[in-house]
Amino acid sequence: MAVTSHDVARLAGVSQPTVSRALRDDPRVSAATREKVRRAAQALNYVPSEAGRTLATRSTRRVGVIVTDLTNPFYPHVVAPLHDELQRLGYRMMLIAERSDDAVAGEGLLDQSLDGVVLATATTGSRLPAQLDDRGLPFVFLNRDTGRPGDHASVVDNEGGGRQVADVLVGLGHRRIAGVFGSADTTTGRERELGFRTVLAEAGIALPESRVRRGPFEYATGYEALPALLAAGEPPTAVFCGNDVVAIGVLNAALKAGVRVPEDLTVVGFDDLPMAAWEAFRLSTVRHDLRELSRRAVRLLVRRINGEADPAGERLVLPTRFVPRATHAPPAG
Repeated sequence: MAVTSHDVARLAGVSQPTVSRALRDDPRVSAATREKVRRAAQALNYVPSEAGRTLATRSTRRVGVIVTDLTNPFYPHVVAPLHDELQRLGYRMMLIAERSDDAVAGEGLLDQSLDGVVLATATTGSRLPAQLDDRGLPFVFLNRDTGRPGDHASVVDNEGGGRQVADVLVGLGHRRIAGVFGSADTTTGRERELGFRTVLAEAGIALPESRVRRGPFEYATGYEALPALLAAGEPPTAVFCGNDVVAIGVLNAALKAGVRVPEDLTVVGFDDLPMAAWEAFRLSTVRHDLRELSRRAVRLLVRRINGEADPAGERLVLPTRFVPRATHAPPAG
C-alpha cells in the first residue's frame, strides 16, 4: 500500500494540511515543524503526489516562457537564467516557441497547467497580454513590453543606451550617421531609436529616413541594410544597429563590400552578447546584464503569483553602459 500524507502526519504528530505546507516550505510552518515532517517523510519513503499537490493548492509550480524566435542568438542567453532562477524558487519552466505570441492563445496552449507566464517577445500590438488578463493568469514582460500602463516588466534602459551611442558618435566627430533599428512595433526598437535621435537632434545632426532602415532583430536585417545605405547618396560614416545580431550582419556586409571597419565605417551594436566580444567581431556595443534581466523577471512573476506585486504595475529597468571595442573610430579625413 502506498504511503500517504496522512501516514506522514500521524508519524510527525501534525495535521495533514501541515504536512502539505511543510513540504512546500510554506513560511507559515515553523522551521522545527518542517524538519520534523521531513524526517517523518524520509522514514516512510514518502514521495508527494504532484497531482494531489496541484488539486490541494491550485498550483502547478510551472511557468510558461513564450519565445517566438529561438534562432535569434539573444534568446538562449536569457532563457538559461530564466530556467535557473525558476528552479531555484521551486518552479519548472515550460518553453513555448511559436511564430507569434498571439498564436499561443489561439491554439489553447495557455491553460490551468501554468501558474504564470513570461512574455519574452511581445510586440506593441499583441493581443496576448489582454487575453492573459482576462484569464487572470499572472504574467511579466521580459526585455520588451507593450507600453501599456499597469503592466509588470523587466526591461533595459533602451532610451539611455541609444543616447550613450549617439554621445560617442557625436564626440568622435561623425555627422553622416545611419541607423538600422529594430521593428517599429517593439518597444526596444522604438526606445533605442528615440534616445539616439534625441541626442543627434540636440547636436544639430539630421537623421533622414534615407539613412534609416528598420526590421526584425535578425542578421539579415543588417546584412541587407548596409548595401542600400551605401548606395543612397553620401554614404554614412557610422551606423548604430538595433542589436548585436543586426550589427554582425552589417559587419559582414561591410566585409563583402570592401568597406573597412572602423577606418571607413563605425558600427555599434546593443546588448553585448558573448559573441560580440569574439575576436572575429570585437564589436563596440551597449552592455546590460542579461542574467539579471531574467532573474528580475522571474522574481517579479513569483511575486505576482503570490499576490505580492504592486497591482498598479512595476517596470524594473536595468542600466546600460557603452563598451568600446574595435569597431568605432573618428570618421576618415
